[in-house]
Amino acid sequence: MRYSGISWTATGFDVSILDQDGVEAEPAAHFPAGQVAEVTAYLLDRQRAYTAVGEHLVNVIESTNGMLDGGLMSAGLRMYRADPWVLPGRPAFGSVPAGQLALAAVRDLAALARLHIETGTLTGRTEQLDAGIAESADATEALSRAGRCLSHGSRERPVVALTFDDGPNPPYTGRILDVLDRYGVPATFFCVGLHALAHHEELARMADAGHQVANHTWSHPFLPDLTRGELRAQLERTDEAIGNALGTDGPRMFRPPYGSRTPEVLSWLAEGDNPVALWDVEPLDWALPGAPTITRLVLERTAPGSVILLHDGGGDRSQTAEALPAMIEGLLERGYGFVRAEELMTAATP
Repeated sequence: MRYSGISWTATGFDVSILDQDGVEAEPAAHFPAGQVAEVTAYLLDRQRAYTAVGEHLVNVIESTNGMLDGGLMSAGLRMYRADPWVLPGRPAFGSVPAGQLALAAVRDLAALARLHIETGTLTGRTEQLDAGIAESADATEALSRAGRCLSHGSRERPVVALTFDDGPNPPYTGRILDVLDRYGVPATFFCVGLHALAHHEELARMADAGHQVANHTWSHPFLPDLTRGELRAQLERTDEAIGNALGTDGPRMFRPPYGSRTPEVLSWLAEGDNPVALWDVEPLDWALPGAPTITRLVLERTAPGSVILLHDGGGDRSQTAEALPAMIEGLLERGYGFVRAEELMTAATP
């Protein structure tokens, strides 16, 4: 067995591969931000090499890295998640080093969560996610009354917001932008900082077309696993990366990965300048249910003021791009118009 750990840093991704004795089996590899395809190709090459000699490769991320596992699983790689209680502490900004992630699997693979495409990065922790959301209901409502949180807009206006998470992610972001351009429809893109750092052209195209560019953290972490300082750094560095790319002060609106929150997390968010964007329509396109299913679920669940959660990043998003024309046409036939998420928040603010 061979064990790879995949970590994130302020500049990209590191990969370390260990053998069953915890000894380095390959030289450590660094991939700059934006080189997700190169990370995938490298791991697939190593997997083929090990399979040829009767070995297997398992790959480990941790709970503050939700950017890679979907695409890696789609490519045929076996993915695991190591949680904080089986790992040493993280650095000030970054995940646990790649070698430590691989070593956690060497020591006790059964203590890690095996990930699956249909359940995603939080496989095994969805009850914790749901419990945190339920416990945060009062805090979420208080932020909404203060005009600092959006789940949906006014139910009196037949307008909706299309939103896309986890990019920029060529070529899928470009394909989605092509469809939006064709129909003249505005959207909101909640971008991950490490991807925004590398894909300035996609960000510029979003802004030039009149789309809203917003914040989705630096590395797509499960927010309850962060400290207050780590959360602020995730938001501030992402604002900075997007602002530098666009020549602006950076975005204000923020969407928590997975919608993850607790009362404590929301209290930290309330201290800053980033209004929180949630959603009320989710077709689970990240789980790759097929383009017809994505379209059908959006059309069935949308109501006036809906915020529709879709994805241009986090893996192969060809199904989302394929579903988008029929989705837009179906919503137009039902009398809906399209606005950016910030316009729904403004309209919903008391």
